[in-house]
Amino acid sequence: MSKTTLRKRITVIAVSALTAGVITAVASPASFAHNAAGSAQNTAVAVGTINGSLFVATRSNTTGLATMTSTSGASTDIHLGADSLGLLSKDSSSGTAQTANVLPSAKLALYAAVSTQAAFTATGGTFASTIGGDATETTETYSSNLRTTVTDLVTAATGVGTIWTAPSTAGTYTVQLLTGFRLDSSGNRVAPTTSDLPPTLSGQITVTVTATSAGGSYSAAYSACNTTANFAGLTAAALVTGVDSSASMANGASWGIALKLRDAYDAALDAGNLVASATNGALISWGTAATLTSTPTAGTGSTVVAYRAGSSDVLLVSQPTAGAPLTTTVTITYNGTTVCTKTVSIGGKVAKLTVSNVGTQDLSGATTDNTYAWIGQQLGIDYSSSGALFAVIATDSAGNIVATDGLGTFSSVAATLTTVVQAVAVNRQSTSSSSSNLNRFALGSWQCGAVAGQANVKIKFTTTATGEAVESDAFTARCADDPYTYTVSFDKATYTQGELATATVKFLDSKGNAANSTDTHGASTWSLPYMTGVSFTLPTGATSTGVTKADGTLSYTFTIGATDAAITAGTYTGVIEYTALVASAKSTPTYKLTTGSSDVAFTEVLKSVVALIASINKQIQALQKLILQRNRR
Repeated sequence: MSKTTLRKRITVIAVSALTAGVITAVASPASFAHNAAGSAQNTAVAVGTINGSLFVATRSNTTGLATMTSTSGASTDIHLGADSLGLLSKDSSSGTAQTANVLPSAKLALYAAVSTQAAFTATGGTFASTIGGDATETTETYSSNLRTTVTDLVTAATGVGTIWTAPSTAGTYTVQLLTGFRLDSSGNRVAPTTSDLPPTLSGQITVTVTATSAGGSYSAAYSACNTTANFAGLTAAALVTGVDSSASMANGASWGIALKLRDAYDAALDAGNLVASATNGALISWGTAATLTSTPTAGTGSTVVAYRAGSSDVLLVSQPTAGAPLTTTVTITYNGTTVCTKTVSIGGKVAKLTVSNVGTQDLSGATTDNTYAWIGQQLGIDYSSSGALFAVIATDSAGNIVATDGLGTFSSVAATLTTVVQAVAVNRQSTSSSSSNLNRFALGSWQCGAVAGQANVKIKFTTTATGEAVESDAFTARCADDPYTYTVSFDKATYTQGELATATVKFLDSKGNAANSTDTHGASTWSLPYMTGVSFTLPTGATSTGVTKADGTLSYTFTIGATDAAITAGTYTGVIEYTALVASAKSTPTYKLTTGSSDVAFTEVLKSVVALIASINKQIQALQKLILQRNRR
């Protein structure tokens, strides 16, 4: 029934203190989520706990009236007839630590679900329009100064509400909800009064009355603007994270810019002129707040204007030309104030293939043979699948890396194949467009005949959707047999203590060709006087599972001499043996070591300097004699 048909007993009693009677706080007061000021709907009273939550009507109200009505008195619908005026902000809790900001003389519609006697009391302002339950259960009572109002409920849960008018003076005030039963000395329930209130503190709001409102104007502190690539996972709550997406957008995909505008009280702004513009011809369009998780329809221009609040919006950013890479800066303003500037990129179609890290295949080797040791040694990719003797990076016309997986297929350019190199295949496509991710590489190999040789081959990538094909530059694919013999040489004939030396091992197959990069050279032992290995540990040498470079070589680095001991100058011969290559003799390279300033060359220079000084002294003496002879004349 409506409030006007309820039978009420309203009395005026002398004012009491806020904490009159014995009041005990709820041990663990409920603090369920509470809607913010300006929300589309009030928080449902059923969200909270009976006798444990206090709510404020927060929905937008442009009627100029504050209301508190109830059609049934049920505990589940008291929020439906509640409207506040002058509420600037409300925090997200509903327990005893709530805060709110209001204008002077604001009217807050307060409501709760209770199953006991209940009272609202405040340190300032006045209460009016208190309701609760039906006429047979409720008596509403006010204190003489209207700072306390009491309802006498004694049966099942029901909704209670009131309107609190804030003081006209700026300051901080406290509003409380008290629940429970008053008992006499015999333990019988007695009706509460404004001087004898229910005992339990069930909700409390600290209200700040501000003389000048900071609401209604854009606040960067409470607003958010983030790039997003995942519309399906986008929620209004996620908009406040302040974290831009780290995704890379492939050709044909679109960026989203998620927008959430708030004022200084973290309240949604009123509708205003929301303008977005994009550079480089990018197409943009606004989504619909009601369908936040849906991808908006692609735009038709680079500027879009709307009259909206921007409280939960998405702007879609798309390529103006299919297949062309795009980098654009999007600027969004609200009533002329710039609220967001984001730069995003969308990749284009595959325009270039770059082949690198090319090895050498075994004779009669297939494109699917186990060759992943090569790519692991070159790039550090732990690729346990077969066929990895070269790497490919696909890029668009702007040089952006394109992940090819799912876009199309690789194949060989048939005209470049020969009887030596009979097929080329890419066995793993790239899955990342990041320049720091190893998955940016596609990996492939080739098939060799039974005779050693090489061919300049090409591969191509065909985009499934368009049928467009892009060819790589020619690269040299070699075919050779396993390591059979080897020799070792140094980069210099003479080294001085402290220098670095590089030893290069050249592996040949049984026909004298540079060996392949698929079969390991096996374990080795190195003996090099006064040399200490840097790139591998002596004397066991490099890993026995290592493979050669494409030209059949491997290089190792050494330091000359120890840091705490001098070397002895002289000529030395090293001994290097790859124990698995029995057809080859041990390699015995010779090198010369010097100790720097104490070597013969320095001695010769010093001798020359002494001789020069002696010559100069003789010339000075001769000049002195000549001068004396002239003076005697």
